[in-house]
Amino acid sequence: MVYYVIAIVIILIDQFTKWLVVQNMELRESIPLIEGVIHLTSHRNAGAAFGMLQGQMWLFYIATVIVTAVVIYYIQVHVKESRWFGISLGLVLGGAIGNFIDRVFLGEVVDFIDVYIFTYNFPIFNVADSALVVGVCMLIIHVIKEEKKQGKL
Repeated sequence: MVYYVIAIVIILIDQFTKWLVVQNMELRESIPLIEGVIHLTSHRNAGAAFGMLQGQMWLFYIATVIVTAVVIYYIQVHVKESRWFGISLGLVLGGAIGNFIDRVFLGEVVDFIDVYIFTYNFPIFNVADSALVVGVCMLIIHVIKEEKKQGKL
């Protein structure tokens, strides 16, 4: 199914880019791509988004297994309704598994995309994080559209 292919592509790109960072950069090394806007910065995160819940790996293992099971269920049962829905689930699945691989094998997640928005240094993230955010945003849009279609909004 194409939605699993999306997840696999995200996982492969995520793991390859993280491998490149680990192999070619020192921890905390930063390479400006566009000075003051976007840098490649070698960073490790033992928590969740924005560094929350540092060191709570057991929580992430459980959450990822649950999310993965739910997403696979929805791909198997409900994506026939909407290609948009399927793509969003494929992105979420790939992002969740990409970071899960890091947590299992490294005990932390490799982050490297460092973005500055004017004077604000956004938390450093990776390809899996990006896929998760885009996938969840697409899911929200899907739910809103479905609610409007059913007259609930």
